Amino acid sequence: MTFTLLLDLDDTLLHTNMDAFVPAYFQKLAGHLAAYVSPELLMKYLMVGTRKMMMSEDVTHTLREVFNENFYPFLGADYETLQPVIDQFYDDVFPSLQSVASKLPDSVEFIEWAFSQGHRVVIATNPLFPQKAIWHRLRWAGLPPEKYPFALISTYETFHFTKTYPAYFAEVLGRLGWPDGPVVMVGNDVDADLVPAAALGLATYHSLDFSPSANGFNATGRGRLAELRAWLEQTDPATLVPSYSSSASLLAVLRSTPAALTGLLEPSSADKLSARPSTDEWSITEILCHMRDVEREVDQTRIQKILSEDGPFIAGQIPDEWAKTREYNKQDGLSALREFTSARIQTLEMLQNLAPAQWSRMARHAIFGPTTLQELVGFNAEHDRLHIQQVWRNIHL
Repeated sequence: MTFTLLLDLDDTLLHTNMDAFVPAYFQKLAGHLAAYVSPELLMKYLMVGTRKMMMSEDVTHTLREVFNENFYPFLGADYETLQPVIDQFYDDVFPSLQSVASKLPDSVEFIEWAFSQGHRVVIATNPLFPQKAIWHRLRWAGLPPEKYPFALISTYETFHFTKTYPAYFAEVLGRLGWPDGPVVMVGNDVDADLVPAAALGLATYHSLDFSPSANGFNATGRGRLAELRAWLEQTDPATLVPSYSSSASLLAVLRSTPAALTGLLEPSSADKLSARPSTDEWSITEILCHMRDVEREVDQTRIQKILSEDGPFIAGQIPDEWAKTREYNKQDGLSALREFTSARIQTLEMLQNLAPAQWSRMARHAIFGPTTLQELVGFNAEHDRLHIQQVWRNIHL
């Protein structure tokens, strides 16, 4: 059986002395940019930009976009001037920070085993750095991305959430096409790695090699990285299959969907979006139009009805025929994605501050019978996952 393994980087696969790394990183970056920006100003807005990324739940902006908006305008030097200099820093200076990190032999051995077993391996590092920096750190760990076919490496260029949010883990899985089967998040930091993953409904493994206290958190498994292989081999895979059922999990899935679709479709051409895998299957454009119209005309209406009426009757609808009657394949797929995203933001605004009693409000559905708001939103989240799987398959034909 194929496992999806989400692996933290720092102090899980690579021993990083953060007390030495962070000051050295700031000092070297400030020195490299000293001819353009004063060190004091640089440090101030580097921290501002980082905090804004840590706080962002904006599905319409990548973390890089959030950082840039809160960094470059305040430095007295424009983006076009500074960005090439910063790129040079990551190419030529950042590698010198390797001296404050050290390889963990168990990391390479575990990764080699995982790939030999056909497992899907993700580097689930907090996406606060550009790709160049994260790839350097993987090389320091003895895990060069040029050699190992990682399914995904999260970086600030393409991700929308940091690991403090369950939506980060949902975005990872969405970018993978919501794979079925067991999923395990492996990390050393309970608060940053494990608690948000568990909130989504994922199994967790607490790596104890360089671990702070568990703080009362009960991970699915725990031990040194060297013990992870045996734990995976001995654990019933059925116990590691995610459960996306809590209100927090459902909100994370719904929030991640526009972000995951954007990441999947960014490099796609118009021809790719409109191509059908076969005559009886939808194109990506048709899928996006379908998701947009169901969000606006079906899901939002149901949510509003349940929240405003006591035990309302919810009529069944068959929106699949709209693909033909509304001629979805003649529409613009990326415009449909933007319109879906706007509608999804409205849906999240309706749901994100509900009390537990509101999630339990009852309704009578024409097909499902007695149900609750939480169960119906669960159907919406499953609808998202199924269509992202469909989009992923179309992309990888």
